[in-house]
Amino acid sequence: MTKPVIDQARVRMEKSLMDFQREVASIRTGRASVSVLDSIRVDYYGTPTPVNQVATLGVPEPQMITVQPWDPTLLPVLEKAILSSDLGLNPANDGKILRVPIPPLTEERRKELVKQLHKVLETHRMSIRNVRRDANDATKKLMKDKKISEDDDKRAHDEVQKLTDREIEKLDQASKAKEKEIMEL
Repeated sequence: MTKPVIDQARVRMEKSLMDFQREVASIRTGRASVSVLDSIRVDYYGTPTPVNQVATLGVPEPQMITVQPWDPTLLPVLEKAILSSDLGLNPANDGKILRVPIPPLTEERRKELVKQLHKVLETHRMSIRNVRRDANDATKKLMKDKKISEDDDKRAHDEVQKLTDREIEKLDQASKAKEKEIMEL
């Protein structure tokens, strides 16, 4: 009876981990990565559209991202969107393509990025803890409705706790790896 509850908790925790990894990928490091531009939206025929859906993105060298729009009239819009983002990037427009040099990070900016990383980490830890609480509440309700025994409830709580610990450990490892990447000169 508790298996569906635990399976649902596992799926929700894994989704939280994947969301964390996606969000962390967009945090800028000193190296060029097209995922840095994932958070930028441009007005494409009245619809806010991600940059990667209106242009070809490339990384020709470690400190440079190229943005080549499929519609050349979008160049000024893309340039303005990148400039107005909080990424601190300054694109160069040559009429056909945007070249976005990735400036080296200052020590102060690195520390800000690590703080941002820790906020994202804590948000996702809370998300996993909320999933744990929901799963525990569901098993308590099953016990209260006399669908499972107290022993099954205790076993389910233990299994959910182990699952929670495992997923939070994965979050911490991903966070440490990203922090190391940010702080690396």
